[in-house]
Amino acid sequence: MKTVALIAHDQKKQQMLDFVREHLSLLSPHSLLATATTGRRLRDELNLNVHTYLSGPLGGDQQIGARIAAGEVDLVIFLRDPLTAQPHEPDITALLRVCDVHNVPVATNLAGADFLVRAVLGNL
Repeated sequence: MKTVALIAHDQKKQQMLDFVREHLSLLSPHSLLATATTGRRLRDELNLNVHTYLSGPLGGDQQIGARIAAGEVDLVIFLRDPLTAQPHEPDITALLRVCDVHNVPVATNLAGADFLVRAVLGNL
């Protein structure tokens, strides 16, 4: 079983839900991690078992970053809003850095996420 981290800026949370719904058969057998609001919505709306961390503004992305640094995460999907991200939302720079340092694949948009989920979790 692999571990997948799911994070989304406010304006991308619905896209994350739609993405996970579309890829449910690939994602549901694996361990899923998320920041608080994203994880709660995945749990409530898709009935998924998701381990949640603090919300992004309170450091949830950093908690997930620590799991990446410990070698406990296999894939990160961080749907970011490059045009209207708010100051309270998680900063992706530190998360990208830790993924790069530890060679963990990361997607920041739906096209990349689709490719990585199929490649890492499916039979692409």
